[in-house]
Amino acid sequence: MDDDQAAEDRDDWRATGKPRGVWVLEHTSDPKFPFRLRIYTRGRSEPMLSFFVQDRWPGSNQHIFCLRENRISEDVLVEGEVERVPVVALQRYGRRLSVVLDRPRQKRCDFQIVERAYKHAEPGGPATYEQIFWFTQTAMRQRRPRGVRLHSAVAASESRVRIASDERYPWALGSFATERGPLATGDYALMDDDKVLAVVERKTFDGLLADFGRMDILRQRLLELTAFGQHAVVIEARYEDFLSPEKVHHWSAAFCARAIADLYAMFPRLRLVFCSNRKTAAEWTRSYFSAVWAARDDVGEPADDYTGDSVKGWDPVPEV
Repeated sequence: MDDDQAAEDRDDWRATGKPRGVWVLEHTSDPKFPFRLRIYTRGRSEPMLSFFVQDRWPGSNQHIFCLRENRISEDVLVEGEVERVPVVALQRYGRRLSVVLDRPRQKRCDFQIVERAYKHAEPGGPATYEQIFWFTQTAMRQRRPRGVRLHSAVAASESRVRIASDERYPWALGSFATERGPLATGDYALMDDDKVLAVVERKTFDGLLADFGRMDILRQRLLELTAFGQHAVVIEARYEDFLSPEKVHHWSAAFCARAIADLYAMFPRLRLVFCSNRKTAAEWTRSYFSAVWAARDDVGEPADDYTGDSVKGWDPVPEV
């Protein structure tokens, strides 16, 4: 991609506001790796991913082996573009990168880095080497790929939850160690040393109804809450409770529905979780914190290069 094309694509991305980047596949002169695949992200002329690959797209139950561009011989020529497709989603999970393309078929795929140990490592040389595989949703259905796991239980000794000092009658959060302390926002925070991993704002049914009368203050609190990548507002009531004229006191059911809808519209990233009661709300929060803790080193959003030699895989890609 030349500078003029990159600039033109960036202008198109700004105009539409939709694509995260562009997927470019090109022919090469290498018989073993006859295609070069690059992904360009918005605002950059250099690719965030550049691989030489063995085929145009993985077949059913097939993994395609990939090689980083800087490991290909310098005399290999790139001979012409095969396709250019907008990228609508990019997400990193540990050493896996998921990509979604803007087209009806052949649109979802993953790239997986596998680090293997040399059977006979040379003294003073590297002990491991990497392999990169490209596969599709069809292959994932037929064969569970490596690296897939559910994030659930945590060890109480490794994590803790800070409960806001002014929180009355706090939830019981199972095996999590808890402590009282000040929080900039929210009522419960999952902590990793002094770092906040996730924040939950607790709302009772009557508490949220009262907040509807102070919407400006509520919006300010929610704006601060959504500054955290992992956050939620957990409500100890069902959504339909807010639509019941017998329960919403001096508010109308229509007003409550509109107020909740306005929060979703004003804060697209906001997570509002309606739980039927206090016990369910506490259990949802415990499970949420467990999953965040288990995934704390694995989940991020690609925004930078993936063209270097780092054997650790996704290290060049910053966390969200």
